[in-house]
Amino acid sequence: MNNVLAHLDWSPFFITLKIGLFSTIICFFLGVLLAYVSLYMNKRIMAVFDSILTLPMVLPPTVVGFFLLLIFSRRRPVGMFLYGHFHIKIVQSFAGCVIAAFIIAFPLMYKNAKSAFLQLDKNLIYAGRTLGLSEFKIFFKIVCPIASPSLFSGAILSFARAIGEYGATSMLAGNISGKTSTISQQIAILVQNQNYLEAGIWVAIVLFIVFLIMLLMEYIQR
Repeated sequence: MNNVLAHLDWSPFFITLKIGLFSTIICFFLGVLLAYVSLYMNKRIMAVFDSILTLPMVLPPTVVGFFLLLIFSRRRPVGMFLYGHFHIKIVQSFAGCVIAAFIIAFPLMYKNAKSAFLQLDKNLIYAGRTLGLSEFKIFFKIVCPIASPSLFSGAILSFARAIGEYGATSMLAGNISGKTSTISQQIAILVQNQNYLEAGIWVAIVLFIVFLIMLLMEYIQR
């Protein structure tokens, strides 16, 4: 056991945390923005908008990964444009890991943010307008502080989902040691190689991280 720990490659741990952090930051700001914008949409348009944004929540991750691979492949227009003009490679890269994790985790942030905004007392917004506050100030001084517990909960859930992502990440970014290999991918490979002891260590690490996340969720909701 001690020998396994001494020779354990910790790169999947740090890669997973970085993926979770970057994807959660994108999820948070984009999720809050789109959730707030959706409140002012026509109901029919909002229904379509919601369906599109929450689709990754119900689709198998491998299906999401397949679509991302079609979009960002260097043989496709988007992938060719990014690589040809900016030399940005998404497939089999760390950026691919972040994009895949973001797409999978985004619906959790979006749904939490929208639920929080729908529960707001609109009289507070009307009062802010009466006092001459701009929509920008109303959003940051009234809406966000009141909705902050739900927003932070959504961010934590997005982070938890992002660090556990496997299917879409594997298809888009592959499993390159020290570059795109995450904890989930490492566990799958170790089990395939029947290295159950090392796989169990990684599982214990994931359980510990999830336990800390659940404690943080409980603290925020109080």
